[in-house]
Amino acid sequence: MLNFCPQCGSKLQSGFRFCPSCGGRLPEDLPEAAAPQPPEPHPHSVLSTVSAMEVDSAGDSSQSALNRPILHSTWRNTLSSPATHSLGEFKGVCGLKCIECCFISDKTSSMSPRKHKASPQVKDEEAKQTSSVIQSPCKMHFIEDRDCITFLYFRVCAVEPVPEGTVVCDQSSKKWKLVELLWQTELDLTYAVCQANQHGDSNDCKYMLRLGAKEGYLFNEQNFHLRAAKPDAVEKWLKLHKLDFLGIPSCVGFGLHEAYRFLVFPSMGDTLQTVMDEGNNTLSEKAVIQLALRLLDALEFIHEKEYAHADIHAGNIYINTDSYTEVFLSGFGHAFRFCPGGKHVEYRQGSRTAHQGNINFISVDSHKGAGPSRRSDLQSLGYCMLYWMTGSLPWSQLSQTSSAIAAEKERYISDINGLLSGHYKQKKASGALQKYLSNVMSLQYTEKPDYTLLKAGLHESLQKMGGSLKESLNLQVTHIPIFT
Repeated sequence: MLNFCPQCGSKLQSGFRFCPSCGGRLPEDLPEAAAPQPPEPHPHSVLSTVSAMEVDSAGDSSQSALNRPILHSTWRNTLSSPATHSLGEFKGVCGLKCIECCFISDKTSSMSPRKHKASPQVKDEEAKQTSSVIQSPCKMHFIEDRDCITFLYFRVCAVEPVPEGTVVCDQSSKKWKLVELLWQTELDLTYAVCQANQHGDSNDCKYMLRLGAKEGYLFNEQNFHLRAAKPDAVEKWLKLHKLDFLGIPSCVGFGLHEAYRFLVFPSMGDTLQTVMDEGNNTLSEKAVIQLALRLLDALEFIHEKEYAHADIHAGNIYINTDSYTEVFLSGFGHAFRFCPGGKHVEYRQGSRTAHQGNINFISVDSHKGAGPSRRSDLQSLGYCMLYWMTGSLPWSQLSQTSSAIAAEKERYISDINGLLSGHYKQKKASGALQKYLSNVMSLQYTEKPDYTLLKAGLHESLQKMGGSLKESLNLQVTHIPIFT
């Protein structure tokens, strides 16, 4: 019998304890619908597990191997995923009216990739996002409200580094050697890797490996690449649209290692977040427009494949540091199939976990728990462009709850001039950005954007600056006087 997640509506195999799509803990009794149950694959076969996945018409995946031990994980407090549960729901977990046993660490999560060896401190903006959470002696943070507990959680895995030199084997029996840990977040680890029969240091590695929880967001990302981003589909798109480059990374291998899942990609360079962290300032308008044009090409591709990215920010954007002309969009852990079979999903608040993704840049729809659509990605890109140009957003410097941030974003949807005017003091607001935001904020939930129009406006501004997409990105940070 197939079950359905009460939070996001994903189809689930019987026996699931956590939803692989939204990460939510499932109640014991779920609504059922009659459907044939596929044969269970060999528990140690990654390839059979993947081939046995059944992706439903809504784009959410079900995994058949369910009787595995629970991964060492923790529900860690952050403003990314608020929810309200009655006290009775958790009775029986530890025998008390609390969920202390579900929490292992109360350390605040940091969502931006960090250079492992540099270990920089968490930025002020990220610290302020969780400043409103009330500390408690328990392993959870909660705010008691009458007869229920409202708490803020985000399911993240206690990902601990795997020793460098470890060899992992993917689903095609290809072996990869972990050479150097490049970045680490509380969700995943990124290593420079090479094939096990090759020798060399991290500078010679032509591949990178992302490693995270077995049932975490990498499962959703793996499913996206298997369904929508195969190399032959990307190559066909390039020829059809006569493009010289498309920033969709190619997944060349995936598999399981102990309690982790991993994906292997050709090396994509450094994240844009790394550049921003090192410069600690803003990018030129010319560089931002070049980035946006490359990202719009990638978004148009995944939208045509019926998916929304749903978590666009600098940590999920890679720059090829060999040429500085190639921009990759990665991090498809929150990818959502908004148009299964050509039929757009209906707008329904609360159909997914609210506030998923980077809180500063997600769309208003994501804040409300509605399934992300094409306009969601384009809104997020607009917020990113404004932040890259000015170094701030109206809500990034305030200690607010996620709901307050969502309210600010919604207020500015119909006030583009107000959104821009507060960020430029001695410099005229970008006409290209203003035109882009005006077009994007007027989109309806199911409306298909005019990508040609959006890119034409940015191309026109880029040409006026004497720039083109063929030249290298000038990512040297600049300073624009702003006031907060």
